[in-house]
Amino acid sequence: MAIKAADTRCGKTLYLDCQAGIAGDMLVAALLDLGGKPAVGRLTQMLEKLSLEGFSVAVTRVKKAGIDCCDFDVKLDAAHENHDHDMAYLHGLGDTSHDHDHDHDHDHDHDHDHDHHHAHRGLAQVEQVIDAAPLSERARGFARDAFRILARAEAKAHGLPIDQVHFHEVGAVDSIVDVLAAAFLIDDLDIERAIVPALTDGHRTIRCQHGVIPVPVPATLNICIAHSLPLASSSVEGELVTPTGAALVAALEPEFSLPERYAIRAVGLGAGKRSYERPSILRAMLIEELDAHVGAAACGPRPSLSAETQAPNCIVKLECDIDDCSPEVLAYAVERLREAGAREAHWLPIFCKKGRPAYQLQVIVEPSDVSRMEEIILSETTTIGIRRLQMERTCLPRAIEPVETPWGDVLVKTVRLPDGTRRTTPEYEACAAIARDKGVALQTVMDTVREAARNR
Repeated sequence: MAIKAADTRCGKTLYLDCQAGIAGDMLVAALLDLGGKPAVGRLTQMLEKLSLEGFSVAVTRVKKAGIDCCDFDVKLDAAHENHDHDMAYLHGLGDTSHDHDHDHDHDHDHDHDHDHHHAHRGLAQVEQVIDAAPLSERARGFARDAFRILARAEAKAHGLPIDQVHFHEVGAVDSIVDVLAAAFLIDDLDIERAIVPALTDGHRTIRCQHGVIPVPVPATLNICIAHSLPLASSSVEGELVTPTGAALVAALEPEFSLPERYAIRAVGLGAGKRSYERPSILRAMLIEELDAHVGAAACGPRPSLSAETQAPNCIVKLECDIDDCSPEVLAYAVERLREAGAREAHWLPIFCKKGRPAYQLQVIVEPSDVSRMEEIILSETTTIGIRRLQMERTCLPRAIEPVETPWGDVLVKTVRLPDGTRRTTPEYEACAAIARDKGVALQTVMDTVREAARNR
């Protein structure tokens, strides 16, 4: 998965129920609803520092079919308006109103309005905005992936090379804000795994800048084809799945099947803007698999510290002794295991019978990933058997937060210890980038960041 963290943090599983479609703003709103007011504040601070003009953002509560939802609204000035929310423009309707009432309980507006001429950005210009955004490397990588997926799909739809595509969907300010906000929140919520059973779209036609086109629109279809995303149809006349929404799902590299048994830890509801007979609500859920093989009882009661992180409290260690495999082959196997989602993979030097030097491969996985990881081990190493050990664990609550330094905001990981005290660790990649760019010793940068974290 593109969002997989490089460290061993306790990531969460995101389940997206897209029965009413998905768009960039709907995903952001649903994730904000999962994270609550603290997430709203952190996201607002990030958006205020973007190198973008011509927009403001409001986060509000709305009613959709009587259901309370979060609404994320990117408001564009006249130079940047793309008619995405204009039902009259989309369908030639007389009613341009949204199908919900706004209740401004926590309105967070920030204004970036400046006078300038409207210009469509291409992928290179969008990536410049991403590179300058105050995001973690993990979030920045996800945003790049999403826009490259979108750009490839639009390039194919228009019959142009990817570097020549300068068009509405990729370069639109609201699309950029939606993707960067989604990337920030996915990282902020520690999401490592995503499950999206299907994308439900409408039918008939929709109007765009190039004319009237069929639904699903070409870019959305191209994304679904390229990334094998399952589509489901509905009776709704109109577009429920936007290209930006499809690209964000593809960048998550989701699984398509829910586990047989799972517990729901949190629910977020994100409101869409378009008015259809079916309320446009995206449900985002944080779930924990209750694996039938391991069994809920085998793990016992959930440790209180792990409960605060919503982290699975059961893991499985896969282990095997190997005396006829080269270090290069083992290194490749471990690399594949980590890429496939192993929480950790390493090997230890041991001595086997007759004094032969050997290695013990140890892989830490979630119960649901056992079969998939064992296939990699058996195919990429010379072992002929694997031992399994079910284990419980405790994870400290943690958060990734920015702190102000002489070189700008730098991300730190903060964990809360059982006695209530906090321990802060600077993010290595962010500090290393500053050290290289500014010609400052890495230790000096890290010490400065730690001091800034203590004094905030």
